[in-house]
Amino acid sequence: NVNKVESGVRLRYQFKDPYTGEEEEILIENTETRDQPKNRENAMRQLRSILYDKELQHRMAEQAKVEAGKKKIEWGSQIRSYVFDDRRVKDHRTNYQTSDVNGVMDGKIDDFIKAYLMEFAGENSAEK
Repeated sequence: NVNKVESGVRLRYQFKDPYTGEEEEILIENTETRDQPKNRENAMRQLRSILYDKELQHRMAEQAKVEAGKKKIEWGSQIRSYVFDDRRVKDHRTNYQTSDVNGVMDGKIDDFIKAYLMEFAGENSAEK
């Protein structure tokens, strides 16, 4: 009974958002039961739920950024072509090509990595 017993709980949580650096406050009031410890437990459960949702939304936003940068898996969106008849391997992102097909198949792709880093290093540092 709200009128006779003071069993309601007001939980105030102040924190600095680790991603934006902004000060935030969450205020939760709970008067579901006549038992103050249970009301406090329910308020803490609600707070955990809110914080979990905030973290989940942030992770989903980060995942969406990563997914937006990916190419679709369809014809013509390949990264590299291996043409054994002409003895040629070509990276379509950087237009780097080599005639050492056997070396590339053995794992010697350092030149491709270097060409990619030279091409896209400025874009990645500008985004951050």
